[in-house]
Amino acid sequence: MATEQPYARELGDFLRSRRERTTPQDLGLEPGPRRKVAGLRREELALLAGLSTDYYQRLEQGRNVRPSDAVLDAIADALALDEIERRHMLMLARATRQPEVGVRRRPDRVPTSTARLLPLMGVPALVLGRHLDVLAWNDLAAELLGDPADYTPERRNFLMALFDDDGSRLHCADWEATALDYLGMLRAAVAADPDHPRAVAVVGELSIRSADFRRLWARHDVRESVHGAKLIHHPRVGDIAMEWDAYPLPGNPGPVMVVFTPQPGAADDQLRLLGTLAGNDLRAAAAPPRPGARPAPTAPA
Repeated sequence: MATEQPYARELGDFLRSRRERTTPQDLGLEPGPRRKVAGLRREELALLAGLSTDYYQRLEQGRNVRPSDAVLDAIADALALDEIERRHMLMLARATRQPEVGVRRRPDRVPTSTARLLPLMGVPALVLGRHLDVLAWNDLAAELLGDPADYTPERRNFLMALFDDDGSRLHCADWEATALDYLGMLRAAVAADPDHPRAVAVVGELSIRSADFRRLWARHDVRESVHGAKLIHHPRVGDIAMEWDAYPLPGNPGPVMVVFTPQPGAADDQLRLLGTLAGNDLRAAAAPPRPGARPAPTAPA
């Protein structure tokens, strides 16, 4: 019977995803004329790693197996894992060897110095919690990506916005590459605490309502350092070529500050225009309503 140990479950799912993604050709092997599966079979991987098929099968099933580092190194070599994937696998496997104790969970908090810094920055920036909840942002980020204040705290999540069915895709043309970056960040947080209630809630809701999320989440990609170059479509400014980086803030795991900077060229002028628009919107929001004016519509929660 499979165990409910969450780290063993994550480890098994990760190994299966990598085995199914690895082809015999990737390892310099001939697949054979009658082969019906694209990836490696369990018995093939077990042979390459010097393990019994039954032992490796129990690993993928998340059963009560606590592999040594030597066994894990053999599996990593057989699957040709990169260094990030190897570290991810080792972290999950070592967690299965630890006695199960209660997890002390602390809410993500924005450092006071970061909260003071955000409005002073001349580029869009926001702070994301470990499960991609938007904790803080500046006016330029709200103008570039949409105002998080339009949503309730429970739905103020970067992934929920990214996979929203309203078609916006965060106004991002290459949304799938962006999604894989952020999913990799969430996967790292899930690996640290698979049963965290917020992780369960975010993954559960998105799994129910988005086929795209289910497809990409099943890849089990993980990110350690994140950087991207994105073409973001803004409804009033047009396409803006931006780069983004995520900078870890105190805490392990903890929040990150995501900063968007313009790529060289016309994006500098567009960023200045964004700042003008953000300032105009703030002044309009602060102005008293004109007699007989209708209230502005609000976005659905």
